[in-house]
Amino acid sequence: MRSLSVSRANGEMEVNGMTKQQCRITNENAFTLLELLVIIAIIAVLAGLLFPVGQSVLERAKKVQAKNDLTELVIATNAFYTEYGRYPTAQRSDASAIYGPGHLKNDTVLNELRAKTSVLNTRQIVFYSPAEDTSQLSPKGKIGIDGQFYDPWGSAYSIAIDADYDNQVTNPYTADTGAGPAAIRQGVISWSIGKDKNQGTSFNTSDDVISWQ
Repeated sequence: MRSLSVSRANGEMEVNGMTKQQCRITNENAFTLLELLVIIAIIAVLAGLLFPVGQSVLERAKKVQAKNDLTELVIATNAFYTEYGRYPTAQRSDASAIYGPGHLKNDTVLNELRAKTSVLNTRQIVFYSPAEDTSQLSPKGKIGIDGQFYDPWGSAYSIAIDADYDNQVTNPYTADTGAGPAAIRQGVISWSIGKDKNQGTSFNTSDDVISWQ
């Protein structure tokens, strides 16, 4: 145990080499418990204010990523059509050529676009090559171990293809609710079901991201 030394010099008491005046200065410079609690409370309030802002910025970034993925996916599918005169699907009707949650797995289309199969992509052309993470089942923003392409929230992207070649596909949302009319005049459309992972009916009230707007 450290010994306590007390001495007097020039009329002042000295404790462990410190005079009473030095002790007072040291105490005056230190934070009190109350001051520390006030500082911690201020930091907590600021963190609470900044957290929603950070989350909002992160969600916007995810939507931008999803939009870019969907646009590139549609471009690649149309490039396949330009090359082969057909879309990368063996289905014969628009109703059956829908891929994603609640429908066929989108790996069927992605495997053709990535030249992972030669069933339809006979010349083995790579039309699209998104990032992969084959260690996970549903990696965010990448292709997973099952070959499906996932959005930034971990749901498989949806794809609808004009399999009967009448230059239109059915709108997956109720007509005139923000995503256009009942029939979309395109050969292929793609969408993400968003953060809530739920396919909305009215696009205006959903958090989904679509390729055609």
